[in-house]
Amino acid sequence: MVTQTIRLVLGDQLDRELSALQDLGPNDLVLMAEVREEATYVKHHKKKIAFLFSAMRHFAQALKDDGIIVRYRSYDCPNNQGSLLGELRELIEELQPERVVVTHPGEYRLLKSMQQWSSQLKVEVEIREDSRFYASLGEFEQWAQGRKTLRMEYFYRQMRQQHRILVDDKQPTGGQWNYDTENRESPPADLKPPIALGFKPDTTTQAVLELVESEFADHFGELLPFKFGVTRAQALQVLEYFIKTRLAEFGRFQDAMVTDEPWMYHSLISFYLNCGLLRPQEAVDAALAAYEQQQAPLNSVEGFVRQILGWREFIRGFYWLKMPELKHANTLNAKRKLPELYWGGATKM
Repeated sequence: MVTQTIRLVLGDQLDRELSALQDLGPNDLVLMAEVREEATYVKHHKKKIAFLFSAMRHFAQALKDDGIIVRYRSYDCPNNQGSLLGELRELIEELQPERVVVTHPGEYRLLKSMQQWSSQLKVEVEIREDSRFYASLGEFEQWAQGRKTLRMEYFYRQMRQQHRILVDDKQPTGGQWNYDTENRESPPADLKPPIALGFKPDTTTQAVLELVESEFADHFGELLPFKFGVTRAQALQVLEYFIKTRLAEFGRFQDAMVTDEPWMYHSLISFYLNCGLLRPQEAVDAALAAYEQQQAPLNSVEGFVRQILGWREFIRGFYWLKMPELKHANTLNAKRKLPELYWGGATKM
């Protein structure tokens, strides 16, 4: 069999509709790899590594179940090349494909590496736009052009109008763009938020937990208990559970902190959005449907939508607009070392 295209899928791109997987041919091969370079260039929380590795393995299996050819390299595989470039180089030498296709990564560091791959591998490398966001990087750059200051609020309003979200004849539903003033209530003493939805680790996740405990012992954080969902079906369950049990009170108490209540009314879907198991449009649409069905008030729905359509999109656009200078920016001219209490957590808070 002749492999025409190698399609690389990163650990935060676990979406069947990913741009790199569009026009997938019957002889194309999907490459996924757990590599040391990406897992250790900075120390990540043990739970984060376990979550991504398990989600990757489940996603790869789902692709295989759909009849797609997948080369999956686990972290402890004896032939693991330690980097994405190394994995590609080995596979290209073996299969002699016509090209490599990948979706634009979420990190500047990795993009700069990818832009060198074509010359390093002597094969065409196509980097496609990441279509999982409301705004493309070009659209954000166009919005930012000529502005003295970049305010999330103004970008958010444009996104609302452009995508017709909580607007009536170009005016904000309810008469206000932002209901943040209604989202700062102090919780009553007898408040009992719903418990967080969790999942029992299956055999795949158990194997990953053992791997992380062995290979990343020097990374920070506690690995157990581990209750994250690791499949798209589980991610959708978490979203549905949030809409039914938490969204209605999300607005009122979204800024509140209560001892022994780590989750309050938050959605707990950020990691599913960030790795691709959930799409931002799905989360926004679910919240809008709840509002239309009078299951959640406007201040809660608008506050939730603002986190995704506003902050998430704005911060992504700002990052790519300002990198690489942003990495070394020191706007506040901070020069002193962080105090010990920052690292030890011994505060009176």
